[in-house]
Amino acid sequence: MNPPPDETSASLSKKSMGFWKCWSLSVGVMIGSGVFLLPAVLAPYGSISFFGWLITSGGAIVIALVLGRLAGRTDRSGGFYVYTREAFGDLAGFIVAWSYWLSILFAVAAIAVAFAGYAGAVIPALGANAITQAVVAASIIWILTGINVRGVSEAASVQLLMTVLKIIPLLVIVALGIAAGTPDNIPPFNPGALPVGEALAATALLTMWAFIGIEAGVVPADDVTDAKRTIPRAVIFGTLSVAALYIAATAAVMMLVPAEVLAESEAPFADAAAKLGAFGGPMIAIGALISTAGSLNGNIFLSGQMPMAVARDGLAPAALAKKNAGAAPIAGLLLSSVLATLLLVFNYSEGLVSAFTFLISMSTLATLMPYALSALAELKHSIKAARAWAAIAVLALAYAIIAMAGAGAKTLLWGILLLAAGFPVFYGSRRKPDAKSAASASS
Repeated sequence: MNPPPDETSASLSKKSMGFWKCWSLSVGVMIGSGVFLLPAVLAPYGSISFFGWLITSGGAIVIALVLGRLAGRTDRSGGFYVYTREAFGDLAGFIVAWSYWLSILFAVAAIAVAFAGYAGAVIPALGANAITQAVVAASIIWILTGINVRGVSEAASVQLLMTVLKIIPLLVIVALGIAAGTPDNIPPFNPGALPVGEALAATALLTMWAFIGIEAGVVPADDVTDAKRTIPRAVIFGTLSVAALYIAATAAVMMLVPAEVLAESEAPFADAAAKLGAFGGPMIAIGALISTAGSLNGNIFLSGQMPMAVARDGLAPAALAKKNAGAAPIAGLLLSSVLATLLLVFNYSEGLVSAFTFLISMSTLATLMPYALSALAELKHSIKAARAWAAIAVLALAYAIIAMAGAGAKTLLWGILLLAAGFPVFYGSRRKPDAKSAASASS
């Protein structure tokens, strides 16, 4: 039964995210710290790395298509969790939600580490030692958690602003590459003479972290106006936007910085911006800080949304489903930020770079499993009625599996152990869903 018109109007008026805010959530989470280092990381592989970018971009686009297709069938918050639960039941849905929530915790800690590193580059005193770096990283987590606790509208507005601001320096570098760069600086095709398949696999895996976050825009469907139409458009357009920007920015940096210098660079975008004179370095440093903070804000936003969706269905503690006056799931936000801060502190004992490497590896692995199961959910839905969409789902599934296989034995073992830790939570917290959630699920 449809609600009376006045109830529908009231419901729509409370929704605080339209196309651009939804777009900025996906784009803002994807564009974080990774893109600012990738040109230097890819330089030793040569210009074959552009094909790695294309492979990863293709994988990201098929995943975005699958998520957009799934999102078009529901207006319930939860993204991966909702799609998998509807296809395969409560346990599968919970495990996907658990895995994705873990990926967010690792991402929040990793991005906060990167923020501390950039802050230390701008103000050396902030990077003086591991303790100072950890304090800076923890502080930015809690500043942004405070914004998210105020309400969904405030968090989404901050996300949109940061996304626009972080894109500006990248576009400046692209324009500078066109105006002042030279194709002569682009590295040779395959300077290490690696087998082509090996070089493509390595560069595709290296660029994959830069696309994690495709799914961000599908999660808060409850707060999106006309979610079934808005979310697919925003997520697919967001992924295409990011792919084009990444490839163009990498090419620009390679044209501006000689290959031998780029391979040794610790700040490739800053080296590229040197052609702008004294203005270039600070612009890139501030851009990196904004970019990292924007990605962190988006992940903190998601860290409350996913537990809320699961709790409303009776598969997690009821307190996680409660919202404050600003529609923010305050308990989930606070719990997630406490755990992310603990992850941050425990990993800082090995130093900034080691902490960042381990955290992004775990976050990437924990996100790939929900990608794979979402692709399976779409395959189940479309295999008989829409063969073309089934083929796209198979491509997304293959991409996720291949990427998971490249994670390494240590990361896979940690992933299995952390996934197993979710089973006691599932069986210990199951209860009847609240009436509102049950009604949404049956509609």
